[in-house]
Amino acid sequence: MSEKVVSGRNTAAAEGDVVVFHIGLRINRLRALSSWLPAFMSMPRMLRELSQEKSSGLLAYKVLYGGLRDFYVVQYWSDKERLLAYAHQQDAAHRPAWTAFNRRARAGKGHVGIWHETFIVTAGSYESVYVDMPAYGLGAATGVVPVGRRGDTAAQRLRSGER
Repeated sequence: MSEKVVSGRNTAAAEGDVVVFHIGLRINRLRALSSWLPAFMSMPRMLRELSQEKSSGLLAYKVLYGGLRDFYVVQYWSDKERLLAYAHQQDAAHRPAWTAFNRRARAGKGHVGIWHETFIVTAGSYESVYVDMPAYGLGAATGVVPVGRRGDTAAQRLRSGER
């Protein structure tokens, strides 16, 4: 993702439905390194794998921190089919990481927690605005266009995305 500031008021250039996937890890017991460190280290590997494979469906992601114990990633996907396909792909990084996590979780008895949420957002149900910002969030995933192309207000931009 570029850190170049895009001047003015812009909105995401997204067309159609948007898939937003949140996935996170919470360290419940800091000293239980063997429970949470492998899961923590597996995410960068998966993100690299997905980013290098242009047909994976991953459009962009942002890693966020919620303090010492909470880490999560917001991901933007082209469609739910590719997100689900990656989750089940036997020869990709996710399946072995998930299997290993489950094995450690049973032994660790709650030392680490993981979560995910998937949102399929239909056209006309999302809008965005970025003012003097680098490409960010959905705008980083799809590019940005001047706000005027979609409407000057949030309500206008929501209407412009309707099918």
